[in-house]
Amino acid sequence: MKLFITLLLLVSATLEQQAGISEIRSYYLKAAEQEAAANTLMKVTTKSDISDPLMYGYRAAAHMMIAKHVGNPFKKLSNFNKGKEIFSKAIEADPSNVELRFLRFSVQAEAPAFLNYKQNLEEDKRILLNGTPQIEDAELQKIIRDYLISSKELSNLEKEKL
Repeated sequence: MKLFITLLLLVSATLEQQAGISEIRSYYLKAAEQEAAANTLMKVTTKSDISDPLMYGYRAAAHMMIAKHVGNPFKKLSNFNKGKEIFSKAIEADPSNVELRFLRFSVQAEAPAFLNYKQNLEEDKRILLNGTPQIEDAELQKIIRDYLISSKELSNLEKEKL
């Protein structure tokens, strides 16, 4: 009986964690257009464990999405630069994480050129093109594939391979 309860608790914790990442992804997808989603993404990722590179990456993205909604140019740049710094640390901690690479790729692809934050596009694109088909999480695979197909950073041939 104790084994059954332990297994039940483990399964429950795993499901809660999975639901959590789905919620975080949902906030991320809305954050560029909705300030409330960007703020919620920041709150949720601030509460998360910073030793988890993926959550740290979502926090980086949150800073950058908040920068889009802030009126003060100094605060915009401060948030954006904080996001860059966090992305660097997150990817350094887990360089093969396809979801982290997707986050950075999508931010860099959408960042205005004057911010000079496009240096990892080709590297991240290569990792995404090679890694997306191997992703077992159907939700994540769809998010990445949909974004890449709509991206100006991929050629038509690269899009067809997806």
